[in-house]
Amino acid sequence: MLFSGCVIIQESMLDRHEVKRMPICAAFAVPHPPIILPEIGHGEEKKIKKTIDAYREVMQRAASYQPDTVVVTSPHTVMYADYFHISPGERAGGDFGQFGAPQVKMHAVYDTAFVEALMKCCGEENLPAGTFGEQNPELDHGTMIPLRFLQEKTDNFKLVRIGLSGLSPLAHYRLGECIARTAEKLNRKVVLIASGDLSHKLKTDGPYGFAAEGPEFDRMAVEAFRRGDFLSLLEMDADFCEAAAECGLRSYWIMAGALDRKAVRSEVLSYEGPFGVGYGVASFEVTGEDRTRNFGEQAEADQKRELAQQKAAEDSYVRLARLSVETYVRTGARASLPEKLPPEMTGARAGVFVSLKEDERLRGCIGTIEPETPSIAEEILYNAVSACSRDPRFDPVGPEELDRLVYSVDVLQQPESIDSMQELDVKKYGVIVASGRRRGLLLPNLAGVDTPEKQVTIAREKAGIAAGEPVHLQRFQVVRHL
Repeated sequence: MLFSGCVIIQESMLDRHEVKRMPICAAFAVPHPPIILPEIGHGEEKKIKKTIDAYREVMQRAASYQPDTVVVTSPHTVMYADYFHISPGERAGGDFGQFGAPQVKMHAVYDTAFVEALMKCCGEENLPAGTFGEQNPELDHGTMIPLRFLQEKTDNFKLVRIGLSGLSPLAHYRLGECIARTAEKLNRKVVLIASGDLSHKLKTDGPYGFAAEGPEFDRMAVEAFRRGDFLSLLEMDADFCEAAAECGLRSYWIMAGALDRKAVRSEVLSYEGPFGVGYGVASFEVTGEDRTRNFGEQAEADQKRELAQQKAAEDSYVRLARLSVETYVRTGARASLPEKLPPEMTGARAGVFVSLKEDERLRGCIGTIEPETPSIAEEILYNAVSACSRDPRFDPVGPEELDRLVYSVDVLQQPESIDSMQELDVKKYGVIVASGRRRGLLLPNLAGVDTPEKQVTIAREKAGIAAGEPVHLQRFQVVRHL
């Protein structure tokens, strides 16, 4: 099947003189450090000369396709937890005033027809995306820095600017697929620019400090770029990525979807991190079709297998939480206790927290510090319903989500009073902070909570206790069931 769009000669799959036309011509992963501009770096940009040279090269490649439309995905435009924001209007501008260079201004004309068609495609796919909810119409630096380099080569294109979201990797991938389908439908030559830095935690003297996960994330991402292995990007562990403080992964997920089933010539042009933040520049030029590069479907199949294995390994505590949630969501009624349960579940009382995750992200967590029912089993039944329907941070769980949920149950041991945070260990102990009738609790061994100070701060926030208010501290251990 021939597609209208940009002209590519593919020697490996076609006769070298045969012309193949593709709607998505190429995609480029690029960073967006403001210091890369001489008006901001004032000489410091020379420390990332390899990045600058690579940037100019990939933008020369982008310009060579003479694209009608350039799609930029940016972490620094509007970002919602459950919605992809597409910038509305006919044009936009911005400057680098927040980085001390207000004289550096950028302007772009939006491709309104592409935006309209893309929203229609997303609607048909039940993908939450659109132009509502714009908070600031000005171009962000995650968009302007790629445009600065691209407009040095060509300005004969229209822009589509898309924000990222808190939705799953597969949702981002599906958005990329919609971008490709829209390009094909409108007969547009399209280049996609996935704007995003890598880890922000490469050096102890960097602006965000050091985490061991930082260099490892960058190594894995750069290797995935080098091989064109988008599946590994889709399947990176969420807690690991959070610890690495990455910036661009969601942009790369969208890029992967836009290149679904496409053969690509992948190349890493540079990688540097002298300021403690990883800057990678990579090129993915489409050379034809490749049905085996259906990474979204592969990731979905892997996810289903993993969920089935986890479900098969659940113990009695987790199976009871699942029964409670699935019964309530499907029927609106509370489940009854099964006849055969371990005696420690029916003959003892304790506070219990039930946590739900979907796509490796928290979907609900509610519990009791002290027992409020006659047994641990009943505590699980009650708190599981609350976790799926009464957590104020989330909408109630819907029936379509049940097969994707992963459960954990924490049974609290008796709390003990402590005199200071020095007696806390975030891996071993949870914490309770109290001031009068206000109490806040945080469980132990949570991703992203790596110091007692952070643990207590979050617990204070949950209880509405200000930072300066005196509090009574307690620590506790849990038995965690997965």
